[in-house]
Amino acid sequence: MRISLKPIKGILIYTFVLFILSLIYFIYAFSVYPSREEQETYLHEIGEVLGKTGLALLGLVYFRTFLKLLLGKGKLAQRLLPEYQPPFDASLFDQLLGFLNRTHIYVGIAAVAIILLHGAMMGLTQQLHILFFPILLALIIWQALFGLFLTWRYSSAELKQFSYLVHAQFVTGIAIGIFAFFGHLLIDD
Repeated sequence: MRISLKPIKGILIYTFVLFILSLIYFIYAFSVYPSREEQETYLHEIGEVLGKTGLALLGLVYFRTFLKLLLGKGKLAQRLLPEYQPPFDASLFDQLLGFLNRTHIYVGIAAVAIILLHGAMMGLTQQLHILFFPILLALIIWQALFGLFLTWRYSSAELKQFSYLVHAQFVTGIAIGIFAFFGHLLIDD
C-alpha cells in the first residue's frame, strides 16, 4: 500500500519555509548579537532541568497528536489523511490515546508553567531582543490561553469553537519546535 504525501504537502512546505527563514534569521542574529557568558548559578541549573522537563512534557502533548495521526483519529487526521486506515491492530494504541486524551489538559498546563519558569530562571528577559524568544513566548501563551477557553465552563459556544480552531493547530507546535531549537542554538555554547 503506497501512501501519498499530497495531503500533508502543505505542512511539509510550511515546515521547510519556516525552517529556512529561521535559519536565515539565526545566521543574522549569530553575526550581529554578542554571545552571552555562561552563568553557572543555582537558578540556571534548576532552569536547565525545568527546560528538559518542559521539553519532555511538550513531547508528550505532541506525541498525542502524532498518535492520533497514526491511528487516523480526530479532525486533523481526517483532514490530512482522509482515506487512511491503520495497517495494524491498534487496541493497545487506542488505550494509550485514551490515557493521553484524559491527561492532555494537565500535561499541557504543567508544560506551560514549567516552560515559563524555565524562561524566567534562564534570564529570558535579557534575550527578548532576539526575535525567536518573544515569538516563542507569544506562541506558548497563545496555546495556553486558547486551551484554557476550551476547558473553561463559562466560555460561549462561539469562543470554544474559535479556541479549538486556533489551539489545535499542528503548525503552532512546529513553530514552537523550530523557534526553540534555533533560539537555544543562539544562546547555548
